[in-house]
Amino acid sequence: MTFNSLTFVAFFAIVFFLHRLPFSWRIKKINLLVASYLVYAAWNPPFVLLLWLSTAVDWKVAQWMYRAEGKGRRRAILVISLVGNLGLLGYFKYGGFLLENFSALVATAGITYVPPDWDIVLPVGISFYTFQTLSYTLDVYLRRARPATSFLDFSLFVAFFPQLVAGPIVRPTDLMPQFATPRTASAQQLSWGFMLMTLGLFNKIVIADGLLAPVADRVFGADKAVGALDAWLGTLAFSGQIFCDFAGYTTTAIGVSLVLGFSLIDNFRYPYAAIGFSDFWRRWHISLSTWLRDYLYVPLGGNRKGPGRTYVNLMLTMLLGGLWHGAAWTFVVWGGLHGLYLAVERMLRQSLGHMSVWATWPARLGLGLLTYALVNITWVFFRAQDFPTAWRVLSSMLLIGQGGEPVLSYWRVLSASVAVGGMLLVHVYMRERELHAEVQRLPVAVGGLLWGAMALLIVMTQGGSNAFIYFQF
Repeated sequence: MTFNSLTFVAFFAIVFFLHRLPFSWRIKKINLLVASYLVYAAWNPPFVLLLWLSTAVDWKVAQWMYRAEGKGRRRAILVISLVGNLGLLGYFKYGGFLLENFSALVATAGITYVPPDWDIVLPVGISFYTFQTLSYTLDVYLRRARPATSFLDFSLFVAFFPQLVAGPIVRPTDLMPQFATPRTASAQQLSWGFMLMTLGLFNKIVIADGLLAPVADRVFGADKAVGALDAWLGTLAFSGQIFCDFAGYTTTAIGVSLVLGFSLIDNFRYPYAAIGFSDFWRRWHISLSTWLRDYLYVPLGGNRKGPGRTYVNLMLTMLLGGLWHGAAWTFVVWGGLHGLYLAVERMLRQSLGHMSVWATWPARLGLGLLTYALVNITWVFFRAQDFPTAWRVLSSMLLIGQGGEPVLSYWRVLSASVAVGGMLLVHVYMRERELHAEVQRLPVAVGGLLWGAMALLIVMTQGGSNAFIYFQF
């Protein structure tokens, strides 16, 4: 059940209606929990058992760990949560990947091993809710938070349906306190929440699916080299597609939550206006980047153990961040390139960062364009199904070897250029601004007209039931 389906519209209308009725707060939370399980069961009913298992294990582990005395005993109890959560994630998401690579490894020694077919279905959103529940047990272990006192509230934290399958990855200290007291959206929250839902679906259905996905699919689906212009447009189109798709989901999730009276954190802050790669990761998939920073990079030592260890920690963090996205070496390369970018940026910042030229607008513009160009290089590996496809696209982009044939029609070239150009202008303009403040500055008539236009285009655009890209992670 996806946000961009009529089924969800009807379902959410019922949830919203029940939430506005004069039931007790406990009954309303039970309604939300049941709704959350129904949303997840719509994908594959048996996988609800995984949610229940994670919920039960982490609920008990946190209580045992909080009462335990001695760091060694607490660490041993934490291992139960780590093994349980990461074990399930590893089995369902990385089992086939590990078998394939083991087979390739032993083949180098002359041993033939044919692994069994790995046709295990990947539970949707398992990476997201695994990290979310781990943040709970890790916070209790690190004494950053106390165990939850309400099993209902904790269960709802794990399964809250607006952000269950594709984030943002919410920390327990941000969401669970909101379940403690009755919440009903005010008139202002309702209007802003519905506007965010419309904006998110517009990004997904009209821009990502309608304008950009066909261009990216045509270029990356070609079985031979394409022209340089087409290669660049296909990659730029994917950069816009994945942003509008993923940011569209989280914007809709924030809107749905707000309509119910709850607040979720922002997950994107106009990342394609980033100046440098550390700035990019402060703006792209913020809930994941901060999770990796707090629970991986910092525990590894961060930048506290010398330059060499800092670069190793950066690379390990980004490599694991790449692998989090998918069980394929292309994702590892994507993460490794970002780790390399961050390490080089850190070295250059330490040696050249004191120069006043970097504060001038030409330098900032140049650094911003360089950042965007290099980020797009990494998107090639993220989008390509395999390394031969990635190399074909990159070769065309970098004018290596013989040029390929054009594969994009004039309409596709125009649609991708306008959509990507418009997105970049919005990101640059909004770089230091807040959406809510900008909308409030608009005359009511203009705001209403834009809202109505987005809603009309959503209705008019066909094929709006495509799944969100990040559901596969």
